[in-house]
Amino acid sequence: VVKLVESGGGSVQPGGSLQLSCVYNASSNCMGWFRQAPGKEREGVASICTSNSRTYYSDSVKGRFTISRDAFQNTVYLQMNSLEPEDTAMYYCAARLGGLPSIPGPQTLSRTYYTNWGQGTQVTVSS
Repeated sequence: VVKLVESGGGSVQPGGSLQLSCVYNASSNCMGWFRQAPGKEREGVASICTSNSRTYYSDSVKGRFTISRDAFQNTVYLQMNSLEPEDTAMYYCAARLGGLPSIPGPQTLSRTYYTNWGQGTQVTVSS
């Protein structure tokens, strides 16, 4: 059974930082972080691809969030700095599995790119 398990969420004041972790038991070339706020669609935040050593970010988090990956620990991280109330959401980790081609590029920020999802971790930014 494929598992993606997120952790690290919590409550923080504006301007604060959090680091999210996603431990997985099945790897894919590209992995992503997404978020979904109440009443809104799930949006891509950041993705990382091993084959071209590239990372991709949405405009809303560029310069504030950093995605990284530790292949030995089977973990993907999302370092979030300068958090804003608009960052409040459930954050999900995603992987593309099942033998599908995993082509790197900006499309890795699309939720339709991925086949497997974690259960999410809540991030709340408020004063």
